[in-house]
Amino acid sequence: MKYIDEIDIKGKTLFIRVDFNVPLDQNLNITDDTRIRAVLPTINFCLEADAKVILASHLGRPKGQRVEAFSLAPVARRLAYRLHKKVNLAPDCIGPEVDKLKADMKPGDVLLLENLRFHSEEEKNDADFARELMKGVDVYVDDAFAVAHRAHASVEAVTHFAPNCVGGFLMRDEVHYFHRAMEDPARPLAALIGGAKIVGKLTALKNLLQHVDKMVIGGAMANTFLKCMGYEVGKSLVDDSLLGAAKEIMEEAQKKNVKFYLPVDCVVADRLEKQAETKITPVQEVPKDWLIADIGPATVTLFGEALQNAKTIVWNGPMGAFEYDAFSRGTMAMVQKVAESYALTIVGGGDTDVALHKAGEFQKFSYVSTGGGAFIELLEGKKLPGIVALEDWTRRNGHD
Repeated sequence: MKYIDEIDIKGKTLFIRVDFNVPLDQNLNITDDTRIRAVLPTINFCLEADAKVILASHLGRPKGQRVEAFSLAPVARRLAYRLHKKVNLAPDCIGPEVDKLKADMKPGDVLLLENLRFHSEEEKNDADFARELMKGVDVYVDDAFAVAHRAHASVEAVTHFAPNCVGGFLMRDEVHYFHRAMEDPARPLAALIGGAKIVGKLTALKNLLQHVDKMVIGGAMANTFLKCMGYEVGKSLVDDSLLGAAKEIMEEAQKKNVKFYLPVDCVVADRLEKQAETKITPVQEVPKDWLIADIGPATVTLFGEALQNAKTIVWNGPMGAFEYDAFSRGTMAMVQKVAESYALTIVGGGDTDVALHKAGEFQKFSYVSTGGGAFIELLEGKKLPGIVALEDWTRRNGHD
């Protein structure tokens, strides 16, 4: 695909698909604007070229209805603050009123369209809706890696109606760092995988075995592996239907000579609550009526030593229920270990991203992806519709 600095955008009207799906509190105040800040380089580059900048995003899941709680008004305010300039919020993302706002834009203007998902056609990848979005547009720019795994109208269908299609700087960074991690890594390459759902990451684990030198498993995901080895895991979160698959992954790792690490001790609790009674036990001694809520100190040491000589570390998923203070120590300790390593460190969005911010170590990581789901699908070896659409446009238009 081509990127925005490879074409002439001077004075042109650009439609930039961004991901402003930011967290809001009960008063609709933005609690973390990382995703807004991530696309500022692309927006500023366009403004410096006197382009007219139209921005489009979804927010939340309004299910094709206009829901005021999901309006992009708070985003427009925060973006104006970050850009130090006025950002107009359109009343909708398509329609005569929006067409007029587009037509009246002057070079250097910024127009934020209202939530794309107020229209059900967005998630249906509807061609007519995409055609409407592209009205009056010279260049379509995809800078929304976090939704690149969704074949939605503003991601995929629009590329059939735009005169020119390119990726933004954030998209380029995401693709570049993923390539450095998986296709051409400095070795040893280690994957640190945690989180709760093994089912959502099973294919990713199988694909990772083809690439990595070491696999380190923590979080609730480790419980399924521990149980398949015959350990008592009490009331811990486990996917019994995947015990066979977990066994296969471990056998495959052995065949491929991939070093495979699991917790050796854990923090157990009588319930997953703030007031829970907790203790540290070896993984062989988890009480029947308790549950595993975090990795223990010996595991932190083991995992730290396993990662010590790694040249590339890919991390996705926390080591425990870190939203509770009592069960956050394992994740926070691993944040420190990875932050202090000399490796290229790449983190795949979602909860891990939150943990880095919580630990105040975000800046020490080489790259933190903005896309949890998209990152996982890349780890699975899948092709993302958003990236494929840009590549196809380039092929169709003879820009190989």
